[in-house]
Amino acid sequence: MPSNTAFATLNNGFNRVFQPGRLSVGLVVPIESYPNSPVPTMSRHIERVQLAEALNFAAVWLRDVPFNVPSFGDAGQTYDPFVYLGSLAANTERIALGVASIILPLRHPAHVAKAAATADVLSGGRLLLGVASGDRPEEYPALNADFANRGQRFRDAVEYIRQMAGDYPTVNNTYGRMLGIDMLPKPVASQLPLLVTGGSQQHPDWNAEHADGWMTYPRNVVAQAEIIRDWQARVQHVSRHPKPIMQPLYVDLLDDPNAPAESIHLGLRTGSQALLEHLKALEQIGVNHVALNLRFNHNDIEQAVADLAQQLLPAFPID
Repeated sequence: MPSNTAFATLNNGFNRVFQPGRLSVGLVVPIESYPNSPVPTMSRHIERVQLAEALNFAAVWLRDVPFNVPSFGDAGQTYDPFVYLGSLAANTERIALGVASIILPLRHPAHVAKAAATADVLSGGRLLLGVASGDRPEEYPALNADFANRGQRFRDAVEYIRQMAGDYPTVNNTYGRMLGIDMLPKPVASQLPLLVTGGSQQHPDWNAEHADGWMTYPRNVVAQAEIIRDWQARVQHVSRHPKPIMQPLYVDLLDDPNAPAESIHLGLRTGSQALLEHLKALEQIGVNHVALNLRFNHNDIEQAVADLAQQLLPAFPID
C-alpha cells in the first residue's frame, strides 16, 4: 500500500489539476467545432483559451500531430506544441498547459526535455507533459524512424528526460551519451510531470512505476472502473503515492439541458444534466481529470464553453 493517500507534489499545474477523490475539467485545443474537416480554422484560438481560464477550467490540452495523416483524420491544433506552449504561457496566468501527448520516439529527448522545461519555466510551473509511443505508422518513415522498436525508444526517452531534471546528469542509452555537461533550464519542480498515454508499448507495471499519472481512453463507466482498479493496484506495489488518471471525452452539447446522452465517437451528444451525471460517475470510480473535446459540437463554441462552465464546474471546484 502507498504510505501516503495524497498525490506527489509536483509543479503548480499538476497540483491544481489532480486531487485524490476529485475530478477536474479541462478543454482540448483548438476550442473549436470542425466535424467535417481534419484541419481546424484556429479561429480566435488565443481568446478562447483565455476564456477557458477566465471561466476557471483546470487545464487546456494540446496534441503532437507532426503530419496531417488522412487515415487519422485530425490535424490537431496544427501548430508545433512547444512553440504554441510558449505563446499560451505568455497569454495566460493560471490555467494548466497540458500536452496529450508528445510522440517521444519521433523526437530526440534532449530537445523534448529542453523545450518542456522552458515551457514549464515560462508558465510558472504549469506544464503537464503527456508522452506516448505513437500510433500512426505513416509518420515514422517520414522521419527515418523505426516503428517496430518504438517501445524501447520510448523507455529510453523517458529515462533521458528524467535525468535532465538533475544537475550534470549521466546518460548512456539509445539516444546518446552525456557526461560532464548540463542542460538548462531546469523544471520549476523537481521533475517534469510525465503522463503516459495508453499502453505506449509498455507493460502496465512499467507505466505504473515510471509515470506520474496515466492518460487512458473513454469507455463505459463499468469498463473504466475495472481499468482504474487495475491501475491503482499496480501503482500500490511500486509507489509511495497514488497516481492520477485522466481521460478525454468528445462532447456535442445540446441546447436542452435535460436531453439524454447518446454515444458518439469517443464521447457523448448530450444535455448538460446527463453530462454532469456522467462526470460524477467518473469521479466516483476514480477519474481525476476529464479533457472535453468540442470538435463535434454543433452549437456556438463560446456559448457552449460558457454553458459548460456554468453548469458543470461548480460541481468540480479546483483549489
